[in-house]
Amino acid sequence: MKNLIKGVLLTVVLALALVNAVAQSSIGKKVLVTVGNQKVTANEFMKVYEKNNNQSYLYQADLVNEYLELYINFKLKVLEAEALKMDTASSFTKELAGYRTQLAKPYFIDETVNDQLLNEAYERLNRDIRASHILVMVNENATPEDTLKAYNKISNILDEIKAGKNFADAAVEHSEDPSARDTEAIPNQQRFKPGNKGDLGYFTVFNMVYPFENAAYTTDINSISPIVRTKYGYHILNITDNKEAMGQAEVAHIFVALRPEATSEDSLRKVEKINNIYSKINDGLSFDDAVAEYSEDKGSIKDNGKLSKFSCNRVVPEFVAAVDKLDVGEISEPVKTAYGFHIIKLISINKPGSFEEESPILKERLVKDIRSRKSEEAVIVNIKKQNKFKEYPKAIAEIFAAIDTSVLSKRFVAGGLSQMTSPVFKLQKEKYTQWDFAKFVQVKQRVQENINKKVYLNQLFTEFINSSCIAFMDKNLEEQYPDFKDLVQEYHDGILLFNLTDEKVWTKAVKDTIGLQQYFSNNREMYNWGERVDASVFQLRDKKVIEKVEETILSYDNDGDIAKALSNDSIKSVRILPDIYELGDNKYVDMVEWKVGLLGPINSDVEDLTVFVKINKILPPQPKKLNEARGLVTADYQSFLEKQWIEELKNKYPVNLNEAVLNMIIQEKSK
Repeated sequence: MKNLIKGVLLTVVLALALVNAVAQSSIGKKVLVTVGNQKVTANEFMKVYEKNNNQSYLYQADLVNEYLELYINFKLKVLEAEALKMDTASSFTKELAGYRTQLAKPYFIDETVNDQLLNEAYERLNRDIRASHILVMVNENATPEDTLKAYNKISNILDEIKAGKNFADAAVEHSEDPSARDTEAIPNQQRFKPGNKGDLGYFTVFNMVYPFENAAYTTDINSISPIVRTKYGYHILNITDNKEAMGQAEVAHIFVALRPEATSEDSLRKVEKINNIYSKINDGLSFDDAVAEYSEDKGSIKDNGKLSKFSCNRVVPEFVAAVDKLDVGEISEPVKTAYGFHIIKLISINKPGSFEEESPILKERLVKDIRSRKSEEAVIVNIKKQNKFKEYPKAIAEIFAAIDTSVLSKRFVAGGLSQMTSPVFKLQKEKYTQWDFAKFVQVKQRVQENINKKVYLNQLFTEFINSSCIAFMDKNLEEQYPDFKDLVQEYHDGILLFNLTDEKVWTKAVKDTIGLQQYFSNNREMYNWGERVDASVFQLRDKKVIEKVEETILSYDNDGDIAKALSNDSIKSVRILPDIYELGDNKYVDMVEWKVGLLGPINSDVEDLTVFVKINKILPPQPKKLNEARGLVTADYQSFLEKQWIEELKNKYPVNLNEAVLNMIIQEKSK
């Protein structure tokens, strides 16, 4: 309950104080009210008031006065909380820091970039790409020399292809993706497996690393891409198809296996078998029976040949091509793949939905994908630009030289470099020194393999710059963004307001049982029952037994006997609701005349329901006991405690209202 109240209270506080700039008026700088030692100007109050009130009759005197009273009470409570040093408690500072972290997040996201990525992902979701590639591997942490060597190699391959060399032949000859070439058989160890000659089959958005995906979707069909770098190395792509997305398909198949090393005789025999099966299906044999009798896929036979649902990247391209030609329920002609022959039946197909339908899933995937860094990168670029970022290459080279290769085995200790205090970069007037970077390296270093020290330090230095930029912006958010400063202050005041009000009013009203009883005793006249009836409501849905039910109710005095008699007569459909009813508690009780006896039948106007109301006794108005009105009494006692507390605060922190300024606000703003 407290958390709910707290949430509501914080929302109210935000509504009171979350503001945009409003025009300065001639009276804007005049003091409207002084609360204790705090002066509130006309402008400060008007900003708050206009944000929380948007009616056309905004500046009516009664509305302004009512709101001003709430605002003054709010200020009084916050002043008291600060006087009690509640804002220095560790629990408070921790909670406020948590809220501040959440409030700051939007400032570190470039929504324009995120929107572009989301739209791009949706467009790509609707297309399937088929591509072949040639890979020259190079570690993403390779030295410049090794990187250049790999780049030159892929450049030479690209030149050969541009000069007329067949892409598939180049892939077999040069690609360092082992799947491009045949895998030779090793007796008793592995079977022969034909290479794919660089063909990766079909894929869609998120199936490939982002740079590879970009190259695929931005290269025309039947064209060769520019050289693209990924974490695996350098690639060139040959785009062989770009088609409408298949989506997610569910199929069943009849399978006839064909080993890659099969002889011509074996192949002809398998072709004959699959064609005969297809002929039998055309002659009337059911697909399910054909699966059971002929399919060689033992895993799917028990489920009528059904395979798990798949998207285009999970199956060989021949499967995708076959599915694209089928309607739901339709059966394909025999299809040959690297595994053998298939007859495919399409069970269901789910194409990508609308942008609104797909957006939530795409957003989740974007967050987990490397492309999400583009938003942070854009923010960091902006931070550097706004804050006049400047690097000092000489100082960077000095600290790189001073950090030895122990950093590659996570044994570097920064202590010996504490005298190196030259700046390596700066933001505004804040300088970040060689020593700062050395300490950062000591904390962030990890064991590295197959990486050059300079390459690794460059990575750490980039990370140092990025984290420093984010920290710099975070530290200066309040100064750079007044709205954010106001928002954090509002949460500060809201948390204090909740904590103190909980202590002085809400929890006190619940725990102070003696005070609650005293308040109830002093105000008993406020808590009375109106006229009530002791009644039972009988609900039934079987119209055939209405007369029998009415007869049974009239025959017995109490509900227990009535229920027993109905059960003996095998009437199970009657619901009995005995209670003390006040006006408004039950619509059927409200509908009848309040007099002792059985009333009805009443037919519901919205459902197939018949109701009888049996009034046993009419109860005159009488005072409530405390346990009968505890919830209402507790709420009233809380209001009483709050009013009492506000008077105490006004005595402690005098409130001086400048009526002349208030009247000027109302007159000027109401024009």
